Amino acid sequence: MTPEQTAQASRDAVLELGGAYAECPRTLRRARQLGLSGWAFYVAGRGGALGDVRPDTVAAALGFIAPEAVADGWDGARRVLPPTEVAAVHLAECCRWGVEQLGGFPRVERLVDLTQRVVLAADASALPLFAAWRAMPVPDDNLGAQAAVLLHLLREHRAGAHLLAVRASGLSPVEAIISGPEGEAGAVAWGWQPPYPGVGPLLRRRVWAEAVTDRIVSSAYATLTVEERIELLGLLDSARKGLRPPGSEPALATSD
Repeated sequence: MTPEQTAQASRDAVLELGGAYAECPRTLRRARQLGLSGWAFYVAGRGGALGDVRPDTVAAALGFIAPEAVADGWDGARRVLPPTEVAAVHLAECCRWGVEQLGGFPRVERLVDLTQRVVLAADASALPLFAAWRAMPVPDDNLGAQAAVLLHLLREHRAGAHLLAVRASGLSPVEAIISGPEGEAGAVAWGWQPPYPGVGPLLRRRVWAEAVTDRIVSSAYATLTVEERIELLGLLDSARKGLRPPGSEPALATSD
């Protein structure tokens, strides 16, 4: 199990576990309590780690969301709260989700140990959003909360690496979305307007971009031994299978 194979094999679990808190009904309810739409909370929640910057700066860092959609969410949030405060609430919701979903995971301490080593080993060059999130202090020392934040950081690291790989392949962000598994539905969801480019000519570049993403991400996994990489993949798979459906009662955390 090479670092590059680990990056590829962990992709789906990292994307799911690292982003699940943002779709949690309780997270969306928290947005409403702040007077924000779910979209404004998402955009400012992620981008707010960069500080109170211009919308085009946030759009450049997020990459795969249409700039006009970023501006709508960013400006809508700024009329209610500073983006840094929205990001702090977003981080707190990530911790809350982690306590509920991962606090009772039997091997959460080991999951934190391995993912933390990967996150700290990751090179943040040209990955401003990942660097900004990694620099934010985690407000909860519960192991479930720590695990959730680290998984979110792994997701941001891969997302930033994928944006670099996509641009290096010659694809635009919308071309990358169109040629991916979500297709036109994904383009619509991220604010891109038709007409959309044809998929056929883009597929080879998309495959190349995925391989380059794995190559960029793999340097962080090189900090682990072969045995630890295999162990981490098993932990991620177990944690993913153990997620409770939205609306179910959270188990009591067994680690702190």
